[in-house]
Amino acid sequence: MMRFRSQTIVTALLLGLIAQPSLAENNLIPSMERDYDICPNRPLEPEWMQQIPLRETYQRVLVQDIYRAQNMERVVATGKCTCAIRFPAWDEAVSTFHDNYADVERWDMLEASDTYNRRANDLRLEAMTICEASGNW
Repeated sequence: MMRFRSQTIVTALLLGLIAQPSLAENNLIPSMERDYDICPNRPLEPEWMQQIPLRETYQRVLVQDIYRAQNMERVVATGKCTCAIRFPAWDEAVSTFHDNYADVERWDMLEASDTYNRRANDLRLEAMTICEASGNW
């Protein structure tokens, strides 16, 4: 009888643990809201970029890489890191993409993406120093 009772209690406890998601699991649910500590009013990506089909997302990545490189270049060139300089409208990056890459093959876009990433990474430390001094990193 005592053995039956302890087995029942253990089973009930285990079922309770399995049925209840832990608090840690609840904190892992991703949020789709944009909530930035630095420059919270960043411009949204253009709508067409968000609607690119999955098989063509390399186009979106290239525009994002162009945007990041141009922004790092702008911070370093001006020596300033205001939100408007670090996170401007997407127009210049989109224009660069359409003027130079919209009609090229996928592999050419991937190569260009790599080039823009290197440009941004080469400037990152210098831009970070400038932006940290402005409180925008």
